[in-house]
Formats: sequence, structure tokens, C-alpha cells
Amino acid sequence: MQGSLLVICAVLLLSPLARAADDPLYAKNLSPVAGLFGLPSARAAGTVAGGANSFAVHSSVASHYIEETEGAETLNLDGETLRLALEWRYGLADNWELQLEVPWLDHSGGQLDSLIDNWHDFWGMSDGGRSNGPRDVLSYRYSSPEVGFLLEDDASGLGDISLSLNHAFYRDDDAVASVTLGYKFATGDEDEFLGSGGDDWFAALRFSGEHLADLPLTWHGQLGYLRAGDADVLADRQEQDLWFAGVGLDWQVAQRWSLLAQFDAHAAPADSEIAALGDEAVWLTVGARWRFAANWSADLSLIEDVRVETAPDVTFQASVRFRPGR
Repeated sequence: MQGSLLVICAVLLLSPLARAADDPLYAKNLSPVAGLFGLPSARAAGTVAGGANSFAVHSSVASHYIEETEGAETLNLDGETLRLALEWRYGLADNWELQLEVPWLDHSGGQLDSLIDNWHDFWGMSDGGRSNGPRDVLSYRYSSPEVGFLLEDDASGLGDISLSLNHAFYRDDDAVASVTLGYKFATGDEDEFLGSGGDDWFAALRFSGEHLADLPLTWHGQLGYLRAGDADVLADRQEQDLWFAGVGLDWQVAQRWSLLAQFDAHAAPADSEIAALGDEAVWLTVGARWRFAANWSADLSLIEDVRVETAPDVTFQASVRFRPGR
């Protein structure tokens, strides 16, 4: 799986590109453990003009249910994560941009269990044992000979703030490609699963472009590396060298409307036999975008775990963006 995703990204990076102002869907893995690290969401390769500002608000709610035992390891993730992120971008100069993201998180028992159980029943889908467990409770538990964690009380507060520098190093009428260097600060409380407890840094290569010129299709992609700081929640089981990748498509079906889909993936955060910790994560995001005013857009999207248990069962996502025209 990892090799296939890297090949796809490499092929697209070498394909003809075109400038696209719109970003791909905002999609992060909010699994209680993987979500602690500074893996960045996909974004457009283009930058805002020098001296200009861009703003966005991203809201996400994710439902978790995993109960698994492998050898001496036991994991139970049952609960709901609400995440609100404020994003600001500033054009330092043409083709140079600073991006700041400030998240706020809330972990609780939530209210989505009944809705998800009914959805599984309607389609005759397996629920992985979710319907047999208590509804709307919070329980993040992991035990192994090396490390363990426990969170059963609701927790909320500031998450880990990230800052990145983006440079569009290639741009013409038909192409945009950029490189990003970023840093995630340990500002969230690690005991309440609001942050990892360590500083992370990452680098990414991104592209945006129009392919199949006869159709209103725009592609976005990213390929990157993250060096994770020490996270006590995983201790010696932590993996610190993490790759991440993603490819997305924007199909503009009308002047103000687009349908979007994208695949995202990243390396496993831990050395574990349990899938939620030790397998590479892969998830699919589908959604719609409404350009309701000049330079303004709103997204609604749904995230599903393609590789089961490596991401939340389901994540509902909404974004509102302002991006000035170039």
C-alpha cells in the first residue's frame, strides 16, 4: 500500500500542472493517537499574493470505536472527538507564504453512536462490535508491557499549534508546485490527549494542476516526511519517522459548485500488532464545495477509514474559507 501511494504521487508530480486557487478538502486523521502528531492536511500548492491574507475555519467531529487484543497488547478507543481549527495565511512576498493553524479539541462520549448504529443496520454493514458496547461513553485505554494510557473523563482545550513556510518554486499559466517546511509546537495537554507532548517538524512537496483539459477537473497532491518528537503516550513503541501522502480531485460541476474526493495516508505511529496503532492509515474523503460569494467558499465532507481501524469510523467535516484572488 505504501509503495503504491508513493508511485501515484511521483507520477502526478511529473505530470503537467495548472494553477488552481481552491484548496483540496481539509482532512485529518482524528484517531486519538495518530491525531496527536503534526501530520498536515493537504492544501493547494499555490500561495496567496505578497501582503495578502487568507483565513479559514475548519470544524470536524469524529466517532471512534475499536476494541482489540493482540498478544500482550489491549486497546479500546470509544468516544468522540470534536476539533475546531483556525487557519491564517499571509503572503510574505510573491510565491512565499506563512501559514498558522491553531486547533481546539474536545474529547467526550459524544452523541453519534445511535446514528452510526442505525446506519450500519440499514445497510447491513458490520459494526465491529460497536452495538455491543455502551453508547456515548469516553474510554481511551491501552496496555502493553512497555506502556499504557487511560482517558475516561471529558477533556477539552487548546491543541498543538503549527506554523509552516510555503514556497511556490514553479509557476506558470499551466503549473504550480511548492515546498513546505513546518513545525508543530507542543502546546496541547498530553495527559488529556490534546497534544503529543513533543515538538514535530515536517517537510512536504505539493502540486496543484488541471489534467484532462476538456473537463473542469483540478488535481492536488502532497508527499512528505514528519519527524515526531517524543510522545509519552507511546513511549518506546513510538515511531518517529513518518511519511504522509495524498491525492485529491476537484470536479467543478457548476459555476459555484464542485464535487471533491481524495485519498490520504500516513505511516503507522507505533510499533504494534494492533491495526489502529501499527498499520499505515488510509482514508477517503468525499464532499461538496459551494462558492457562495467572491473569494469565499464553504465545504461539507465525510471521511471514512479505507484501511479499517486506522482512522475514525466516520468523521464529519465542514470548512469556511476566504482566499483573495491573485
